[in-house]
Amino acid sequence: MKLRVKANNRQASIEMGELPGGDYVAVGELPSTRSNHGRKVSVLPLVFLIFYEVSGGPFGVEDTVQAAGPLFALLGFLVFPLIWSVPEALITAEMGTMFPENSGYVVWVSSALGPYWGFQQGWMKWLSGVIDNALYPVLFLDYLKSGIPALGGGLPRVVATWGLTIVLTYLNYRGLTIVGWVAVCLGIFSLLPFVVMGFLAIPDIRPSRWTVANVHDVDWNLYLNTLFWNLNYWDSISTLAGEVENPKKTLPKALFYAVILVVLGYFFPLLIGTGAVPVNRELWSDGYFSDIAMIIGGAWLHWWLQAAAAMSNMGMFVTEMSSDSFQLLGMAERGMLPEFFSKRSRHGTPLIGILFSASGVILLSWLSFQEIVAAENFLYCFGMILEFLAFILLRIKHPNATRPYKVPGGTAGAILMCVPPTILICVVLYFSSVKVLLISLVAMAIGFVMQPCLKFMEKKRWMKFSRSSELDDFDNQEENRTLVY
Repeated sequence: MKLRVKANNRQASIEMGELPGGDYVAVGELPSTRSNHGRKVSVLPLVFLIFYEVSGGPFGVEDTVQAAGPLFALLGFLVFPLIWSVPEALITAEMGTMFPENSGYVVWVSSALGPYWGFQQGWMKWLSGVIDNALYPVLFLDYLKSGIPALGGGLPRVVATWGLTIVLTYLNYRGLTIVGWVAVCLGIFSLLPFVVMGFLAIPDIRPSRWTVANVHDVDWNLYLNTLFWNLNYWDSISTLAGEVENPKKTLPKALFYAVILVVLGYFFPLLIGTGAVPVNRELWSDGYFSDIAMIIGGAWLHWWLQAAAAMSNMGMFVTEMSSDSFQLLGMAERGMLPEFFSKRSRHGTPLIGILFSASGVILLSWLSFQEIVAAENFLYCFGMILEFLAFILLRIKHPNATRPYKVPGGTAGAILMCVPPTILICVVLYFSSVKVLLISLVAMAIGFVMQPCLKFMEKKRWMKFSRSSELDDFDNQEENRTLVY
């Protein structure tokens, strides 16, 4: 099908994805004069940004051993990435290069299902991200409370949570490039003690401990939620695609390296911890790796690993906040949020988005670890269902659109690839508690009402909305489109 555009009072016929002069462009990408808001992120920082979006190291995986024992914990971090992480990373590589802008998965869903569902995607994923980010101060303080008992609760814990949030929010304000290189340094520092611990643990490794399992004594809710939490959010990097240097090549390459780094960063510490120390499942909870470090290497390794855990949580916090705040900026550039969300600081960072995300973290920091994980997983699951639908529908509707990176297998392969993670989503949702279900449904209902309210305010001109002229349109109004299929 062809597109007709008016230019100099004459009709010009353009094939899909083709511009005069023979240039071939992707859906969602036209030659742009968009100003460069600062230095772009290159491959190495992007790998560690993805690493921290998804993982940050093995801190927080201890609950899988408590829930299911060593064998299921180890198998989980080998099998689960194949079912979930690899498909999500592949979809992110294709869609992120197809739409290299900061609205990320929001524009994917908008292009396939319309702006209303694009907004719902943005609301659920942003809220899920903020809930996720509220977890990192909790983990940070859990690792420090053994050395500083006062941080276990009460006013000192509240003050520490707020102080940490303010300091790390300021780091986000200073620029994404800084955040990227900070992530590189923190990532190396966080993984190094596990390398050392691995060498020290070799004489104590007992392979028979890895096979300990009792299928009748598994807390499936805790097990699946912990696995899911530790191996998702691969799509979060898509909301930073507009800040990436040559995203068509850089994004797929960084995702590939990050998958390897994340899986190894989980599996080998678990292999060391469960193999070198007698298994007592009750002890395996948040922060237990530091106790294992004390047993294997002594106090110096214990403190090093605690410092690494603290640094890891800092890395996860700043990268998650970057993703959440740039998503709000991208939605504002699409006219889905009020214009003031598109305001950038002098460092090129989304000022209002950062403030909103930080406020959400502070408001949610009172929740427990398990409640945070379960609630954000529930919202994230619904967001992923929309992403899978968008991925498949865009393959069906626009099979010939330019995809700088394309997952092999055609449309049938795309559908088949989405089946296992969709089944997994259903299983995770099935094991959710009634409390988490109710809270999540209320949160989703807010999004259903919020979008029409914002449109009403736009119509009444109570708030100013504007859409960047440098972005391709995704609505169905042919007169405002530059590509029609």
